Amino acid sequence: MIPKGEVEEHEDTLTAARREVEEETGARPSGPFIPLAPVHQTGGKIVHVWAVESEFDATSLTSNLFEMEWPPRSGNRRSFPEVDRAGWFDLATAARKILASQATILTHFERKITQTVEASELPSRET
Repeated sequence: MIPKGEVEEHEDTLTAARREVEEETGARPSGPFIPLAPVHQTGGKIVHVWAVESEFDATSLTSNLFEMEWPPRSGNRRSFPEVDRAGWFDLATAARKILASQATILTHFERKITQTVEASELPSRET
């Protein structure tokens, strides 16, 4: 699951992403946010994505609620959590679990992290 939502009028895309993560998971990641390539979903939406290294205990998930008619056509409205569970996965497992339209996010992430590690391994130049 990639937390996502609408960018509000006063927000940039990173501010909106940080708000959505907090609303949907209760987490408040901090640190340098690494931009990944935007993903165009099949429905036409563009998802802006960042990677950040931050602590998050998946068992501490607290999600906002949404309301819907349940059971369908009953006239009764009930609230449900937007996210019901969280977990950490290696990239291969995540690729099997993520929505197909969002799978390229993992490829972008792996490529960006590989580039970052390779750059950090270059010998430093002394001037």
